Formats: sequence, structure tokens, C-alpha cells
Amino acid sequence: MNDLKEISIDQVHLVRVLAERIWPDTFKEILSQAQIRYMLDWMYSEKTLAKQIEQGHHFYVLEENQEEIGFLGVEANYPETGKLRIHKIYILPEKQGQGFGRKMIEFAKVKAKALNCASLHLNVNRFNAAVEFYKRIGFVTLKEEDIDIGNGYLMEDFVMELTVD
Repeated sequence: MNDLKEISIDQVHLVRVLAERIWPDTFKEILSQAQIRYMLDWMYSEKTLAKQIEQGHHFYVLEENQEEIGFLGVEANYPETGKLRIHKIYILPEKQGQGFGRKMIEFAKVKAKALNCASLHLNVNRFNAAVEFYKRIGFVTLKEEDIDIGNGYLMEDFVMELTVD
């Protein structure tokens, strides 16, 4: 059995540990090792994750057989009212392709409906294989954007959205 459980500020280390396991493999063909390290340190420090929870983000850890295998981070009404922003959604590489991503998106849709949000909204690296997954489940690309994250690095993203029915 697998389950998504909301975590508290005291449990943000679970997200950090998963990110450290997932990111190097997920982005090895897309980003340099230096950029992966920079982004992990920037976006996944326990201090950063705790601050995000204090600012209204919610983090959920996906478990299978009592082992953490993925995580989801969402924020309501970002970037505008009526949208549930998926800031983070990742699954261990060895667990990808087994329906866990779809389960997390369905979970996010339920949360969106409960919060009166009409759509899910996310950014994804334009070169990430996940783009095809998002398209298959109904996300549409709204635009491309390049985000300067410092240290000479860019996030080259698609902004995508899925209407919640």
C-alpha cells in the first residue's frame, strides 16, 4: 500500500533526503553536476523548506511499504487566485513509470478542488522527460520562461497548467 502524508516543519529532512537521491539522476543529462548541487543547496536546505511551510506551502511524502519514495510540494493561489501551484513533485528513479506520478497529480487535484482552485499550475525544465508525462495526463503549455537563479545558472522551463474538473 502506498500513501501520501503531509509533513510538518520538523520533518522537512525527509524531503531533503529524497531530493538528494532523486535530483542527481533526474537531471544528470540536463544540468551540470555543479548546477544540480547549487540548486539542491538553494531550494532544498532544511531552512528553506521550513520557511516555505511557514509561508503556506504544504509538503507531502509518498510512501510505499513504509518507505519514502517521493514528495509533492504545493501552494494555493499561486501565481494567482484559483490555481494550486505544484512547486515540487519528484519520485525515486527506480519507482518512476509505476503510476506514482499520476497518483500524486490526482491527489493534488483533490486538494485543488477542496481549496476552490480551478487548475494545477507548475514549471518543468523544458528538457525533462516529465514534460511528456504532463502532456499525456492533460497539462497544456502556457509559455516558456528562462529564470536566472544566480551563479550564472538558468532554469529553462515550460509553464504548464491542468484544469481541474
